[in-house]
Amino acid sequence: MDSAVTTAARVRVDGKGFRVGVHKFHVRGVAYGPFAPNGEGELFASPDATLRDLTQIRGLGANVVRIYTVPPAWFLDLAQAHDLRVLIDVPWNKHGCFLESVSARQRLRDRFRQAARDAAKHPATLAISVVNELPPDVVRWGGVRAVESFLDELGDVVRQEAPECLCTFGNYPRTEYLRPRGLDFACFNLYLHDPRALRQYLARLQTLAGERPLVLGEFGMDALREGEPRQAALLGWTIEQGSRAGLAGMIAYSFTDEWFKDGCHIDDWQFGLTTRERRPRPGFEVVQRAYQIAPYFPPRREPFVSVVVACYNGARSLRACLDSLTRLRYPTYEVILVDDGSTDETSAIAAQCPEVRRLRHERNLGLSASRNTGIAAARGEIVAFTDDDCRVDEDWLHYLVTELTEHDWVGVGGHNLAPADDSAVAAAVWVSPGGPAHVLLTDQEAEHLPGCNMAFWKWALVEAGCFDPVFQRAGDDVDLCWRLQQRGYRLGFSAAGFVWHARRSTVRGYLKQQHGYGEAEALLAAKHPEYFNLLGGSLWRGRIYATSPTVLPTRRPLIYHGRFGAGWFQSLYVTGSSTVLSGATSLEYHVLVTVPLWVLSALFGWLLPLAGGSPSVLKIVAEGLHGSGSAETGAAAERW
Repeated sequence: MDSAVTTAARVRVDGKGFRVGVHKFHVRGVAYGPFAPNGEGELFASPDATLRDLTQIRGLGANVVRIYTVPPAWFLDLAQAHDLRVLIDVPWNKHGCFLESVSARQRLRDRFRQAARDAAKHPATLAISVVNELPPDVVRWGGVRAVESFLDELGDVVRQEAPECLCTFGNYPRTEYLRPRGLDFACFNLYLHDPRALRQYLARLQTLAGERPLVLGEFGMDALREGEPRQAALLGWTIEQGSRAGLAGMIAYSFTDEWFKDGCHIDDWQFGLTTRERRPRPGFEVVQRAYQIAPYFPPRREPFVSVVVACYNGARSLRACLDSLTRLRYPTYEVILVDDGSTDETSAIAAQCPEVRRLRHERNLGLSASRNTGIAAARGEIVAFTDDDCRVDEDWLHYLVTELTEHDWVGVGGHNLAPADDSAVAAAVWVSPGGPAHVLLTDQEAEHLPGCNMAFWKWALVEAGCFDPVFQRAGDDVDLCWRLQQRGYRLGFSAAGFVWHARRSTVRGYLKQQHGYGEAEALLAAKHPEYFNLLGGSLWRGRIYATSPTVLPTRRPLIYHGRFGAGWFQSLYVTGSSTVLSGATSLEYHVLVTVPLWVLSALFGWLLPLAGGSPSVLKIVAEGLHGSGSAETGAAAERW
């Protein structure tokens, strides 16, 4: 991949990863410096010594260098000459109460504006980090929301000077609850010495990162205290576990033991892949081998997969869907298109793709029937499903199959992301309630998988009786997931196995979709009454992960800070909504209260304020304002 990716073009975010042009860019990095001031007073080695270091770093197989001070132009030029990208941490005094001083905040803005002018525009710059590891006491003093807002503001300052430069911040377990909305990707420093704990926490970090890429900004071990063999082993399995977890990249800490901090050399530690004299440790060779494989560590096995696409009059988006499916990076699979009695150009488009198996219903039988036809024809051990208005990432099957073969799941799914080139209306629909979303019981186990992105062992589908044909437009995925779980089976979630799912581009199309979802929910309530309350509301055991919150919070989120506020893993717990408030928008409430109030207000005008101020109306308005204000659109798509 790197042979086709040079520093002539900028890195951009692409779903849960990065891309340069048409090529994926996976971060394989190493931390570097700072060093004692050179002859010019810069916290870098001399240009000649730096040249030797970067040559050795490139030989490691790295493509990114993380540095902790703004570099001079010659350093970026040398990095570009070695096809290395640079992640730049801009240093500042993060231990003070910076939010309380107007002048301190302005000095920081000016500092980042100058850093952006000096370095962010250079093509070798991968990203600017606005801070690295904020002290939790400072965050608690300033307030979580205020700190998040200020970090976003610093990112905006950088983008004003260098719009193409990515922005992030170096987080760590003590402030894992910090989630600025405007930064481009999540960067997390993590030092865990147990493989099982690492695997579980990486899944948690993927959940916290949501639809953004996740980079492990630092990982490593002190060879002085733990020994070189143990350091080498940790580096190897961290890179493998991070790759299997679908991270967008990892940065080993550090290239060398040489480290200059607070005006002096640090001598009592050995985190380096090389000694101060640049002699490679065993960990250097281990990282070198792992970086040659990353991120494509093969699954335990790679069974044949059948990908089923059900299509009814989907000609407008079908070609893009099929094109993406023919470019999957997976060795053994087939694509089955089930044309469900389409009357548009679906058949003609499918005929242009000879590698796709085509099946056709003479009349429209519905989504479930089409998927069942695909299952019956499938030759694979695994049957995967996506929709005709989706484009799959080329590594989609790789990550879904990895998750299926390495756990005891019978099914697995992933994110469905909105395309970056969607219209303004589609972007608004994307953050509106009612879109396809996954429901997680834990960071790894799912309760519901969206039908546009899911895969199952074929034997599990057959045993469960496949999809229920009564669900013709929606709800079939929910019904199948519940029936599998009722049989004692479990479902998994892969954060890296994502698809691009086009949203409705008109309000009418969105409302038509929601009407279909409403019909499906009525069918689900009749078939699975145990999953619904007396007011018709669905009862999910897990948490729904949508781009916009659909319920009003009744209490502030709780942050666990640990004993005396010193816990290393400080987590945020989101509280649930009120059942009483939810009842105010139920069908029964509208029939018994809302409608009579509006009818009476037409007869008696003085009742109009009471009708307009009813709990149901106020709750709908409040949820709309709260949802639109909290929707995670990303900086580029945010608009009123």
